[in-house]
Amino acid sequence: MIVKEINARSILTRSGLPGCDFSANPYRGCPHACLYCYASYMAKFTASQAPWGEFLDIKNWPEIKNPQKYAGKTIFIGSATDPYCPQEATALRTRRLLLQLKDSGARLSILTKSDLILRDLDLLKTIPGIRAGLSINTLSEEIRAQTDRASRIERRLEALKILHEAGVRTFCFIAPVLPGISDPRAVIKALGNSAGAVWLDRLNLRGRWRDGVIAWVRQMRPDLSGLYAEIYERGSQDYWLRQDLEIAEFCRGQGLEFSHTDDGALRPWSAPPIVTSYLARASV
Repeated sequence: MIVKEINARSILTRSGLPGCDFSANPYRGCPHACLYCYASYMAKFTASQAPWGEFLDIKNWPEIKNPQKYAGKTIFIGSATDPYCPQEATALRTRRLLLQLKDSGARLSILTKSDLILRDLDLLKTIPGIRAGLSINTLSEEIRAQTDRASRIERRLEALKILHEAGVRTFCFIAPVLPGISDPRAVIKALGNSAGAVWLDRLNLRGRWRDGVIAWVRQMRPDLSGLYAEIYERGSQDYWLRQDLEIAEFCRGQGLEFSHTDDGALRPWSAPPIVTSYLARASV
């Protein structure tokens, strides 16, 4: 792992993500090395010759001046890195960012695959309206170990439970849904009431990571090769439309609200979980 510090002109950038005004990534690169990571395109913006997952740039940025100017804006932390990668334990860049934005009045969301987020529980509890999310796209530890280097699934589930019980607004991002492999319904059941919102998104194979994912599927699940060819070579949407309908039916059976647009941001903390599916949309 090649780790170095870099200087950034600003930590906040305008975002094109739905419902998000700004994004913040305290690191460039990510040691979790997720097989399917859409953010691997960021490798072209670094001088490192190491492959994605084998380098990490730790950002230094100027103090955010007048953070109150972001009041009412939405800021997503961790759109192209994991803000709680292992190096955060000593680098403290994410904690520094949270402290700078703590009294800004911005609507903050932070997403990770690591239970290291619990280190900052004391701080998270003091930030009004912040949402803390964990990514979980399978309950299979075997699949998890083959596709990412992040925290074990049971530790992510426990982190969500602890955050929720501490009064922090929580969400679970079931993404990417791996066709024929991920079982979103099982994840939703395992969550119980630990996540106030559950988001589902499809596996995107429009980038440089495509070949690695397809090769892994052919090796581990050759029986799914035809399904992946149908989706990613012939462009069929049938699988995602079926999944979307099945998830909606499952939610009705579980007494859960289902949506294609409401991400739960403005729901009361005590409201039952809402499941928001982006599976039927080609892109998010």
